[in-house]
Amino acid sequence: MNRLCGGMTLVELLLALALGAVLMLGASSMLLAVSVSHAAQASQARMDDSGRYAIDAMARALRQSAYINLDADVGSWLPAADDSANLSGLDARSLGKNAEGISNPLPDAMHGSDVLAVRFQGAGAAQGGDGTVLNCAGFGVGASASESERGWSIFYVAVGGDGEAELRCKYRGADGWGADAIIRGVDSFQVLYGLDTDTPPDGLANQYVSATGLDARDAALVLPGESAVERQRQLQRRTHWKRVASVRLALLLHGEDDQGGAAAQTGPPQFDLFGAAYADAHGASDAGVRIDVASLPARQQGRLRKLVQATVMLRNAVPPS
Repeated sequence: MNRLCGGMTLVELLLALALGAVLMLGASSMLLAVSVSHAAQASQARMDDSGRYAIDAMARALRQSAYINLDADVGSWLPAADDSANLSGLDARSLGKNAEGISNPLPDAMHGSDVLAVRFQGAGAAQGGDGTVLNCAGFGVGASASESERGWSIFYVAVGGDGEAELRCKYRGADGWGADAIIRGVDSFQVLYGLDTDTPPDGLANQYVSATGLDARDAALVLPGESAVERQRQLQRRTHWKRVASVRLALLLHGEDDQGGAAAQTGPPQFDLFGAAYADAHGASDAGVRIDVASLPARQQGRLRKLVQATVMLRNAVPPS
């Protein structure tokens, strides 16, 4: 039968439908590619923001450790040579949210993540101080009336309720200890300490060692004193933690899911948080400084990743007059 009223034949209709399907498939593929690219860029931007925020928070806390409150009207305590160091840390450990400081560490650290603890003086007479000195959670810290009343800013990694690893800030508040998440999506958090080995110290790091390495040097000290109390005071005078001139920080972050698809698989199969030379020399004893993506859980292997690093120079402490 011939065409009626300018209509289409069945063959022409089928051909049009086929061409339309091909065009729709092409458009869908382009839309999917654009969506994947947008998701990857958004994930990368979130990691950039998270990395900068975390590094800035830790850098502020480290520089704050040298602050000395010289306002005699607020508090009369000034640091002495046999007070404990303002800086301490742990390798491959996590912490309990409400436990005292870092005294009861947990062994199940996320991929060998470390703990960084900073002590500092506050300012102002009230519990929350005058607002000029803040801990890592943003709460004010008042002036210290004794060594033990110094403020705390502690950084460590723990797993949240949804299974996602978080870098947390632990602090001591008016009602006890607490901890808040700073950023999510942490594969590993690593810290090295720049040790000034010169005599007398010149304030510059000669070598970078782990927290375990600093503790081993302290353990090798020959301490005079007839009692444990006297030897402890000597240790606090001579501890290598007081000779730390700078701190290296490294965070390996991942996106919240496998956004980016195949693009996420193009990243490096291995991340050396302090460089290949350090990982080759110390990877066996300093867990977490080398992360092999293939060793991570399968659901995390396809994620976008970003390595964030920083070296923070510590401010020189002002000696009390």
